[in-house]
Amino acid sequence: MENLIFSLNATIPVFLVMVVGWILRQRGMLTDGFCSAAEKFNFQVTLPALLFKDISGINIKEAFDLRYTLFCAGATTLCFLGAWIGARLFMKDKYSVGAFVQACYRGSAAVLGIAFIQNIYGSSGMAPMMIVSSVPLFNIYAVLVLVLENPENKGGGSAAIKKAVIGVCKNPIIWGILIGAVFSLLQWQLPVMLSKTVGSLAAMATPLALIVVGAGFEGMAALKKVRPTLIASLVKLVIQPLIFLPIAAWMGFTTDKMIAVLVMLAAPTTPSCYIMAKNMNGDHVLTSSVVVTTTLLSAFTLTFWIWALRTAGLL
Repeated sequence: MENLIFSLNATIPVFLVMVVGWILRQRGMLTDGFCSAAEKFNFQVTLPALLFKDISGINIKEAFDLRYTLFCAGATTLCFLGAWIGARLFMKDKYSVGAFVQACYRGSAAVLGIAFIQNIYGSSGMAPMMIVSSVPLFNIYAVLVLVLENPENKGGGSAAIKKAVIGVCKNPIIWGILIGAVFSLLQWQLPVMLSKTVGSLAAMATPLALIVVGAGFEGMAALKKVRPTLIASLVKLVIQPLIFLPIAAWMGFTTDKMIAVLVMLAAPTTPSCYIMAKNMNGDHVLTSSVVVTTTLLSAFTLTFWIWALRTAGLL
């Protein structure tokens, strides 16, 4: 019961903020113009600021663990490739492939990861190392799949690959991660005025993303995508942890390392998926549907995984 209450307290408020966004949109308070501007602002400013703040604030050298880093990067890559291959083989609506793939593997590791582990252990533990190992790949792979699977890129082949590489290089979220990593490695500190400014922008990232996701949730249109939504949610919340948690246990990861792996694999799909899909002409309707569904269901699936790991003596 304690684990259920904890998970509900962690996830239901997130879902309710989305509901607020949807209600405000229905009442006409949030217009198309506001949502469009907020999406771009979030994508280009607040999300990069959040990732820069999180990564620059840790000591990568002290937290570095090669086996753990390779596991997190390898699991992220395999989840991405598995989702992409499956989508290419079985999805009839090719327009939705890119959005489906990123919704399957890309969780709220940076947004929820540190807070989740702090609530359990009192410190961030190995969450920063997991974030450095997986979040850059989350974003790089998302840019690649959204560009390469976009039907508008009819040139195909080298032209699509070139566009994907350019997209990765110009992506502000990836720049936030890279600059944060440089600051962390060199132990640089921003002047207090700049640090507080970045902190204020970062604080807006998650609530603004959730409001925009809720406002952009197209009820009847999303209902037409129930099947891919449920499949993506099953992959994100159940199948990925079912495959990789036993491997993590076999490799000897326990306590804060195991919780960080759980967050990486089984956290709900991050709201920034919606922002990126909308800004890169992906299927944002499917993405918002998966974000809402995984956020709601994760209260129960995460509770189950925590119970299973504790029962196995891994937490």
